[in-house]
Amino acid sequence: MTRLATIADSRGERVAIVLEDGRAIDLVGQGGSLGAAAAGGMLGLIAAGPAALSAAQALAKAPPAGGLLPAGNYRLLAPIPRPPRNVFCVGRNYMDHVAEGDRTRGITNSELPKFPQFFTKVPETVIAPEADVPAHIGVTEWLDYEVELAAIIGTEGTNIPPEKALDHVWGWTIGNDITGRELQRRYGQWFKGKSLDRSCPLGPWIVPRGEFDALNTGIRCFVNGEKRQDSNTSKMIFDVKAIIHQLSLGFTLQPGDVIITGTPEGVGYAMQPPRTLKPGDVIECEIDGIGKLRNTVR
Repeated sequence: MTRLATIADSRGERVAIVLEDGRAIDLVGQGGSLGAAAAGGMLGLIAAGPAALSAAQALAKAPPAGGLLPAGNYRLLAPIPRPPRNVFCVGRNYMDHVAEGDRTRGITNSELPKFPQFFTKVPETVIAPEADVPAHIGVTEWLDYEVELAAIIGTEGTNIPPEKALDHVWGWTIGNDITGRELQRRYGQWFKGKSLDRSCPLGPWIVPRGEFDALNTGIRCFVNGEKRQDSNTSKMIFDVKAIIHQLSLGFTLQPGDVIITGTPEGVGYAMQPPRTLKPGDVIECEIDGIGKLRNTVR
């Protein structure tokens, strides 16, 4: 598996491949066209197109003998530390999550959404693996977690047909859509409750499109080691192809856009009694074939 990450150490931040044993290949240090692309960060690598991605994948399969960064000598940043536009999001995209949300409002007969329910989080919400999530005490008493599969767009497109949608994806990562639940309801739309500072952990790296099955993979979330969410992306109401198709209608998706695709059942506010996030809670979001995204509430 190719794990494309943005890392930082005493020499600054740069794009790297993280190997299974934790060592990292600095792509800028490889020189040539791959190094030149990586010099522009992850967005530069994406913009360089399929040739640069193929070169990175080949390097991951046959790492150089020397010059690797030892595990523990760098820290992971969000793969795209600041997306060029708002993070695009989909709400209510797993049937059991729709049902648990309806139950909190006294609705017993849930209906499937007829179209994806889109909202956004501002770019500044994005934070790194292991970074702290603020508890936002005094602002929300209902801070909650949402593990989500994130698609990274690689090729511009408008009015993309579903059968071509995955051709526009560059890779996949994990998102955690941290939410202030009462804010989500108070303001009559979701933007405010979803765009609290540092409310979008992203990472730990990007796995290229062809190395991951977005339509059928396990997705889970743990809080303090307790499994809270456990589902499969095959249970999405609108799969990734449908999401990209619908979002792109009359709206141009651009390279570097991040789309998080909805969360399954098991969120804290819908539990009986509710179990929302508190300072000290450790959230681990896990997707098979990608890895684990870990953050702590402070």
